[in-house]
Amino acid sequence: MRILDRRTLNRAALERQLLLKRSHMPARDAVARLVAIQAQETNMPYLGLWTRLAGFRRQELTDLMTDRSVVRASILRGTQHMALAEDYLWLRPLVRDSILRGRQAAFGRVTKDWDLDELATEARKLLDGRTLTRPQLARSLAELWPGRDLQALGWSVQALLPIVHPPPSGTWNTGGATPFALAEDWIGKPLHDTAPDRLIRRYLAAFGPASVKDFQMWSGLRRMDAAFAELRSTLEVYKDENGVELFDLPGAPLPEGDVPAPIRFLPFFDNLILAYADRTRLMTDEHRKVVCVGAVTKPTLLIDGRVHGIWSFEHDKKAQRAGVTIDLFAPLPDEGAVEEEAGRLLRFAAPDASHTVRSALLP
Repeated sequence: MRILDRRTLNRAALERQLLLKRSHMPARDAVARLVAIQAQETNMPYLGLWTRLAGFRRQELTDLMTDRSVVRASILRGTQHMALAEDYLWLRPLVRDSILRGRQAAFGRVTKDWDLDELATEARKLLDGRTLTRPQLARSLAELWPGRDLQALGWSVQALLPIVHPPPSGTWNTGGATPFALAEDWIGKPLHDTAPDRLIRRYLAAFGPASVKDFQMWSGLRRMDAAFAELRSTLEVYKDENGVELFDLPGAPLPEGDVPAPIRFLPFFDNLILAYADRTRLMTDEHRKVVCVGAVTKPTLLIDGRVHGIWSFEHDKKAQRAGVTIDLFAPLPDEGAVEEEAGRLLRFAAPDASHTVRSALLP
């Protein structure tokens, strides 16, 4: 059995994630390639596509949301993602139990005496054929059950029912109360069940080679050993340097470990960082403690394919100033190249502002 070292795994991940070379594929195809793009903060999906696609324009993703080709909803691990509407229809039933576990962990104590089936039925009636914000829906439900916790009402419905969040919410720089619409109404098609193997294959195409634990970490699904065992004869099987079995699609690209990897800025909660239980192909365990703090995964700077630091973006619209600040784990091997890529980021995120780039070593 072939043993894959960390550099080979690193380059494979970067290639699958469109990070070895910016792709000219349309934004819709990139969303499909990535399966689902983290969207916990408004601008994250835009930045995630910008760093992967050549000539990406913000309006491309906004148009996909507006024409209902892409939807934003709770999907993987119960967190906000964007996915193709056609993928959401089978993804959401697959991850339903994961979403419900998250609801139980957050609101189980508050809702222990509630009839959740009744809550879902009444919420569906209220949302039938229309869009309400989470607060509006919670207040309407509280009229039926006075005294119930409004936050628990809103978030429980989001877990109990297949809910999508229509634009303009979630588009570039657009926040506010989160709108709720029934997925079947918004997309115009019913949801349908599928086997986990469909998601496993899509995951491996976007993130492989990877272990069962890696897939479980990314997807939120549990006890997937049997599903991988059923697929085993149709997959490539490798081991990493620690002897852990890794699975991959036959014929999937495995670039050599010495293939050059360009400088890349990844946004908060980027897919690449969250795709593995073992993240040593991307960073050391010590660096992981700085990048992944509690429920937050910070924006990262990749140099030679590995996390070299974290970064932040500031934009003073009134003063028309914007800047990127980079906190480094080690000195920059090529400061000019990093500043050049940071400049591209600033021209994308704040084209009408003056720009500054600062970097310093973390203590």
